[in-house]
Amino acid sequence: MSMSTTASGPVTSRSPAYRVLERIFDEGFATGNDAIVDEICSPDLVEHQFGLAGRGAEAIAHVKAAIRDVHGAFPDISFTIEDSAESGDVIWVRVRGRGTATGPFFGPPSGRPVDFTVIDVARIADGRIAEHWGVPDRFAVLAQTGVLDRLAS
Repeated sequence: MSMSTTASGPVTSRSPAYRVLERIFDEGFATGNDAIVDEICSPDLVEHQFGLAGRGAEAIAHVKAAIRDVHGAFPDISFTIEDSAESGDVIWVRVRGRGTATGPFFGPPSGRPVDFTVIDVARIADGRIAEHWGVPDRFAVLAQTGVLDRLAS
C-alpha cells in the first residue's frame, strides 16, 4: 500500500487515481459542472453511496444530480484532498469541503459557513471511476447550516 499526504507536506507525484478523484471534486463539485462525470466515470459505474446508489446510467444520473445539488447549495465550495492511500486499483481519500450555504439546502439559505469531511473509496479502471463508496459527514453539514436547529425547534 502506498500513501501520500497533502495535509502534512508536499507530495512529489500524484497517481492517476488521485488525479481522477481530484478532478471530480475540483472540476465537478466545486464548479457544478456535471459533464465531468461522463469523462471520468465509467458508463458502467457502480455507486454505493447512500442516496446515490445505482449502476450504469442510473448511477451516472445520481452523481450528476449530486454535483448540481452540492454546488447549488454551496456555490463557493472548495475541496482539498488531505490524505490518501492506494492499494492496487483502489484509492481512499479524506477530503475537506469548505464553503458557504448561500443556496437552498433543506430550506432557505442560511448564509453560514460549512467545513466538513468526506471519505471516498473508489476503484479506478482504465483511468475512470468504476466503483465508488462515499461517506460525507452529512450530520456536520446539517448542523453547520442550521438545519438541525430548525428541526429541533
